[in-house]
Amino acid sequence: MKYSQATDYALHAMLYLISAAPDKPVGVQLLAGRLGVSQTYLSKMMTKLVKAGLIQSAPGANGGYRLRRKQDEISFLDVIHAIEGTASLFECSLEHGSECLIQQVVSEAERQMEQYLDQKKLGDLVNVMKTEL
Repeated sequence: MKYSQATDYALHAMLYLISAAPDKPVGVQLLAGRLGVSQTYLSKMMTKLVKAGLIQSAPGANGGYRLRRKQDEISFLDVIHAIEGTASLFECSLEHGSECLIQQVVSEAERQMEQYLDQKKLGDLVNVMKTEL
């Protein structure tokens, strides 16, 4: 399984917002430069994060993006769902429904992975980064 590059950039953008300026808006131009992506591409990802309620957008000359929730409340899964959606990674194509043994195994693995990603908060990474400096 593989998450999209957009999820990678979104996670890095969130980490930058948390570590660089948790209470101040960060402009899309600065953020795009830090990540090495176009402003247009980044804006699409940031819009999804705004719609998910993870960040807020502040318009104007001193505007940009900032966290909407506390850093220790934002999980990896929150960001992944904002970008990728919540659809299952695997669907049995033989129409067995919930009785499909393969679907049961994959669904349980996915549930465990989502539980793990939900427990991992972005703020935890920032705290680790600060202790390593």
